[in-house]
This record gives sequence, C-alpha cells and structure tokens, in this order.
Amino acid sequence: MEIKIKKQKKRENPWLNLGFNIILPSLIMSKADDWFGLSSTMALIIALLFPIGYGLLDFIKSRKCNIFSIIGFISILLTGVIGLLQLPKEYIAIKEALVPALIGLIVFCSAFTRHPLIKMLLFNDAIMHVDRINKRLQESNNQAMFQKLLSSSTLKFSLSFLLSAILNYVLACYFIHSETGTVEFNKELGRMTFWSYPVIVLPCTIILMVTLVGLIKRLEKLTHLTWEEMLVGMQTESDDHSKES
Repeated sequence: MEIKIKKQKKRENPWLNLGFNIILPSLIMSKADDWFGLSSTMALIIALLFPIGYGLLDFIKSRKCNIFSIIGFISILLTGVIGLLQLPKEYIAIKEALVPALIGLIVFCSAFTRHPLIKMLLFNDAIMHVDRINKRLQESNNQAMFQKLLSSSTLKFSLSFLLSAILNYVLACYFIHSETGTVEFNKELGRMTFWSYPVIVLPCTIILMVTLVGLIKRLEKLTHLTWEEMLVGMQTESDDHSKES
C-alpha cells in the first residue's frame, strides 16, 4: 500500500526552543563572569531575558497559551527570585522537584475529568482525524470505552512527571553546593539547568510515545481503522482514489 505524506504546517523549530530556553541561559549563568566580568545578579537577569523573550514572541505569534510553557516560565522566574533574593540553596532542589510534580498533579487530576490531558495532547485535529475516529466510535458504540482509554493513558503519562520530580531533586542536590547570589552558584545553576533538560524531557518523551502507540493500538480495535487512516499527514492510496472519484 502506497503511503503519501501530506504537506504540514510550519512547526516551531525545536533547536531555537532549546537554544533560547536552555543552552543560552546555561552558558550565560556559567560563563558570564569569566567571559564578560558580569556580576552574578546581572548574569542571572540577562539569562532570564532569553526564555522570557522567546516565550512572549511565541505567544504573540501563535496566540495560544500552552500550560507547559506557562509552568516553564514560572520555573525560570522562581529560579531568578531564589538567586536574586539570595535564599538558601536548598530552595533550588525543592523548586526543581516541585515544578514537574505540579505538572504531574495537573495531568493526574485531569484523568478524572471529561477532558483528560492526553486528549488535548494527542487526540486533536493537528495529530489525528478526530471526526473520522468519532464517527467510527459512535457506529460501534465504543465512546465509553474510548473515554476510559483516554483516562488510563493520562494516568500513565502522569507517572513520567513523578519520575522527573525525583530525578530533578537528585540533580539539584548533586550540582548545587554554593550559596545563592555568588558566582559559583550561578555556574552550578547553569550546569544543573543544562542537564535538567534531558532529565525531564527524555523520560516524558519516551513515556508519551509509548502512551501514543498504546492509544493507537487500542483505537485500531475500537474503530477498525488503521493507524494510517487515523493520523494526520498519512494518506493511503485508497483515500486518493476515493477523492478522485
């Protein structure tokens, strides 16, 4: 069966996202004193400007508020406040664990509502043919089973944030040894920020992909559709013939 890929809308560049939100702030916090002779306070302020500016530009461009972007912004802001107010270094470890834990709690609670978070992430028009799937679910009277599937998938996804919370706390305890407001603290914070990205993103990405595969396999049984027929951007040869006729 021949599979053709439809032209997709232009998506956000993940390298720009990574550069402005992680790499540049990490470099500034780690090397600002050595390279530019900046104070720890000034280095922290400049480092915060990159993710804040990127987040604002992305909001202006897309006109959409993403809950994970908002929580990420709050995380960066809390980091800056802890550093600028020279709060005890233990606050960093607590903050690093608290942010993914809060995300996980939001995801977990959404599983018991009519709109589980996994529905927003995966079951939308940008990823799946929602109308086609809903039609098949209605025809087979499997709407209730599908709702249970979304809830269970959301619960599985929430576990990734619990894992990230634990790993982030360990990471902060490993890297942060100096008192806040010092050059050494900013360097340690930069190294921790750099390594926290794969620590939190990798497990979430892996679990999200496993959840997506499981969701699609269950949907295939509930709707009798193939994954090519469910995913946006995948068009089979039979679809082309039906359109031409």
